[in-house]
Amino acid sequence: MAIGSTLSVGLVGLKPFLIQIQAFVSQGLPFFSIIGLPDASLAEARERVKAACSAAGFHWPQTRVTVNMSPASLPKHGATHDLAIAASVLAASRAIPSKCLDQTVVVGEVNLDGSVLPVHGILPVLLHARQHGIRMAIVPRANADEAELVPDIDVFYVSHVGELIVLLGGNAVVPDTDVPISATPPPTAAPALDQDVGDMAEVVQQQEAKWALQIAAAGGHHLLMVGPPGTGKTMLASRMPSIMCPLNEEEQFEVASIRSIVGTLQSFGISDVPPFQAPHHTASVASIVGGGAGLAAPGAVTMAHRGVLFLDEAPEFGPRVLQTLREPLESGTVAVSRSRGTTVFPARFQLIMAANPCPCGYGYGSGERCTCRERDRIRYFSRLSGPILDRIDIQVAVLPTGRIDAGSTGSASNMSSKQMRHQVIAARQRARERLKDEGWTCNAQASGSWLHQHTPARTLAIVNRALDAHVMSLRGADRALRLAWTIADLDGVSEPSAEHMHAAIALRTKVT
Repeated sequence: MAIGSTLSVGLVGLKPFLIQIQAFVSQGLPFFSIIGLPDASLAEARERVKAACSAAGFHWPQTRVTVNMSPASLPKHGATHDLAIAASVLAASRAIPSKCLDQTVVVGEVNLDGSVLPVHGILPVLLHARQHGIRMAIVPRANADEAELVPDIDVFYVSHVGELIVLLGGNAVVPDTDVPISATPPPTAAPALDQDVGDMAEVVQQQEAKWALQIAAAGGHHLLMVGPPGTGKTMLASRMPSIMCPLNEEEQFEVASIRSIVGTLQSFGISDVPPFQAPHHTASVASIVGGGAGLAAPGAVTMAHRGVLFLDEAPEFGPRVLQTLREPLESGTVAVSRSRGTTVFPARFQLIMAANPCPCGYGYGSGERCTCRERDRIRYFSRLSGPILDRIDIQVAVLPTGRIDAGSTGSASNMSSKQMRHQVIAARQRARERLKDEGWTCNAQASGSWLHQHTPARTLAIVNRALDAHVMSLRGADRALRLAWTIADLDGVSEPSAEHMHAAIALRTKVT
């Protein structure tokens, strides 16, 4: 009996798990099978691996070859495990030493000519391997930039199955190359925060909207901007990451792991810039929350994790798309069920929506330029349902500015993103210190019971009067309290005053 064994890492959504791959070469008629709940693309690895090993000069055993992927209860998918399957068969056939792959993770897709192709998800794979004490990995050379982002693990790079065999002590046919197998390329540089996004100082006037965005960034609040076309709503939203707190190391790896899985990490590297996603209003439910056949793939809400999800022309989005946002807005996760199981993705983002006041966009002020019928205006804005609007902490009107003054961009009243970000960081730090015993990091996470207990009685009385007047719901009252605490943090005071509470209520009830 000959058994070869190696390790790989599988992914169910964003959750990695170790896979032990064992190859068993036994007597019998020539047959190659893969067991352990593989999907169709993984079952097709039989032909890819056979051809790739033959291209490297390995004589495939003319007997029965069985490859088991354990744990058998978890689904495995994709071509990520091709190289590990090839390595286990090579070890079982004594083409390489059988013990050379102990405590080694092997990932990569193989082609029929033996070349090793890059795969998605290298970053979370190596992070999970390191977490489990594994200190050696073999990955495709094309994934080297991404693999170098993970410290404290020895990574070897191969571009052909023959290189894998030579690396592990066997003899093989290797294509001519001047690149050593253990080459270590420089890591991808992370983009600087100030170079990656625009500056708030570039937005002319709109001081009230900028103040609302700063409050949203400081407290982690969701925001809706309503105004006619051309007033700067999209420009303001796109600069939101420039005033948000930079991501800490743990958050950076979370975001980078998501980008690794969807194949966009090479464009970003490990960056402290919060992500920004702006799907088109024709986007489907699956593209927003995640979907696909078999096991679901991440959607826009997951790619916006730890950052901003911006819905421009929000009333133009489909009603089902908007309703699917209710769960992630509350829980910070999204569960997508498909035929092969349920996948849970992280989705802790800040939602920013922009909308026109009516279909033509000019139903503001006196409304003299508006060409819409009254029922069309009501129908248009009612697409943003009450339950969705109730989850939006801040609602602000973005109206046309007066005149453009020479040098207004650099005026003292027009703060830059850097100045606004310093104030946001200071406010977030005050909230973090106050809420650390509860395990929260910003005011948006504070529970209703905590808010009711710690808000001064005079400030709480203002909320009760608003509730008695049916200005807001109980959930809306809690969100107004969170806003008041954030405004107090930006002002550098220990608790919200009546003025802070009035400002918070105004921010929630201005445009609806």
